[in-house]
Amino acid sequence: MAGRRSLGRRFRWLWGAYAVSTAGTWLAFDAFALIAVLALDAGPTQVSLLAAVGPAVGAAVSVPLGPWVEVRRKRPVMMATDLVRCAVLLSIPAAFALGRLSFGQLVLVSVAVAAADITFNAAAGAFLKDLLPRQDLLVANGRFEATTWTASMVGPPLGGAAIGLFGPVATVVADAASYLLSAFGIRAIGDAEKQRPRPEPTVTRAGDLLEGWRHILADPELRPLFFNTLLVNSLIMAASPPLLILMVDDLHFAPWQYALAFAVPCTGGLLGSRLAPRLVARHGRHRVLLSAGVLRVCWPIGLAFTGPGTPGLALVMLVEFGLITCCAVYNPVLATHRLDRTPTGRVTRTLSAWSATSKATTATMTALWGVLAARTGPRTAIALAGVLLLATPLLLPRRDPAPGAGPEGPPRRWSRTAADRHGPLGRSGTEAAAPPPRTGRARAQTAPGTSSVTPFSSEAGSVPYGRVMISRPWPAGSRK
Repeated sequence: MAGRRSLGRRFRWLWGAYAVSTAGTWLAFDAFALIAVLALDAGPTQVSLLAAVGPAVGAAVSVPLGPWVEVRRKRPVMMATDLVRCAVLLSIPAAFALGRLSFGQLVLVSVAVAAADITFNAAAGAFLKDLLPRQDLLVANGRFEATTWTASMVGPPLGGAAIGLFGPVATVVADAASYLLSAFGIRAIGDAEKQRPRPEPTVTRAGDLLEGWRHILADPELRPLFFNTLLVNSLIMAASPPLLILMVDDLHFAPWQYALAFAVPCTGGLLGSRLAPRLVARHGRHRVLLSAGVLRVCWPIGLAFTGPGTPGLALVMLVEFGLITCCAVYNPVLATHRLDRTPTGRVTRTLSAWSATSKATTATMTALWGVLAARTGPRTAIALAGVLLLATPLLLPRRDPAPGAGPEGPPRRWSRTAADRHGPLGRSGTEAAAPPPRTGRARAQTAPGTSSVTPFSSEAGSVPYGRVMISRPWPAGSRK
């Protein structure tokens, strides 16, 4: 099977580094909010401010870093951002031990981590494109996606237990250690970059800062996917705090029931990530993107009907399972397509622009939905988000693009190629013929961002309701 094919020693080191970093991030799920509440007696306003300001300011700080990273070798940048995140996170338990921890420090650390996340994801996307041939990217992104959902399933319960045993900053120490181990893993990859970047410009021009957005908006395939992803991600995440209030405060679900409602459905992430390469091989990339993109937004409206007791808990699990499964199919396919549509010399700036815009949009929508929930009630806010999500498929591309020149090399249609139909191995079981050579290097979310947003797609797709985090995994996708 294509999904079980070995992608080489260097990819295994990269995947291992991603796995340990993602595990640390999900172990520290909602760590900053918990520290603010348990150690600093922060109220709802401060917690919401922490959730919104950190990612938004971090996104703004990361914008000028995109052109800077573009002209540098990506592996040292990835190691440096891992070490930066390790250092700033360790400042929290150090200040806590000395009795000097403050809310302002939490905000500053969240800004630094968010900026480092975006920078790392952008560099990692370019590095992956350089590391693997085009036909292996979907398999690689599927493995990152499966890793993300596995970590999201087991990390938060273990993190909650660690906080109960060792105190509120225990998971932050574990998260910092995971970034250190990730840096060691990336170093073990060796010098895998095939081509040195162009000479560094002496001055970063204003046009360089906008190049990522310029490429996204000029590409007829990426532009609608970009706006669709922004709206879907931000609406899903904006409804997360109201759902927490509805379940815990209004319906009186116990905290363990709330955690269980989002841990069990993450099995859908494993299922979806395994299905993605097979669905693309059978139906083609465009059809999978369109179908999964539509299906993933049909589920959240059901959360507005959550009731008390076991039936309500079962409804949340069912909705989350459907949402997560569809997102896990969509995320790696979008991440692969985004890399395929982006020239090598623009990958870092494009992923940085995508991730920064997603974080800023999500932070803004989260703040707006907080005000809406305060005025109309959490159930109404959840319902409105669900209704608006149903309109987002209008932004998805409806048809395969007409033949034309692609961003690199010969034109590439969304219709199935030999690799899409039969996987990285051809019909006979031998490796399918690679596409004609590109100029430059060959690649999550990301991000990942991929999400999550997600594998280096941390911002490519969505993350489930309730997964509100300050520090996301490489991805992305999403998610983180």
